[in-house]
Amino acid sequence: MTIAVFPGSFDPLTNGHLDLITRASHLFDQLIVAVGQNTAKKGVFTPAERVAFIEQSIPDLPNVTVQIETGLTVAFMQQCHATVLIRGLRNSVDFEYEQGIAGMNHHLDAHIETVCLMADPQYQFVSSSLLREVAKFGGDLTTLVPVPVAQALAQRLGSDRP
Repeated sequence: MTIAVFPGSFDPLTNGHLDLITRASHLFDQLIVAVGQNTAKKGVFTPAERVAFIEQSIPDLPNVTVQIETGLTVAFMQQCHATVLIRGLRNSVDFEYEQGIAGMNHHLDAHIETVCLMADPQYQFVSSSLLREVAKFGGDLTTLVPVPVAQALAQRLGSDRP
């Protein structure tokens, strides 16, 4: 049985993330979505809120679970007996960034393979920081994030529209 881990901050969860989760769930026996904290960024939602958004959005994916991750992803994967790390790529900048992380993860545990999935073209321009900025000024995000996330972003960032 192949267990894969898709780590990220998911702050906020996007439809691009959901697309990758769905696609990865069809490739592996079990997929664990690991919700972590990007220490370089100030988060909008708590890890528990992010887990809830993901769980609400994937009821039809029985082989997917969602867990909070703290610490090194490699250590988390070892605890879960996972051997595949899933990453999404939107562009060449993402590739350069992920290439370095994959190298370090391989150095830390040579049994971990990184599998990169290309973002669906309709989501290639989407980034969490860009979505937060649009939400702050009341922009409509309903085609880019699940409706509950759009509503929560509008509430949290002070706008009165989703």
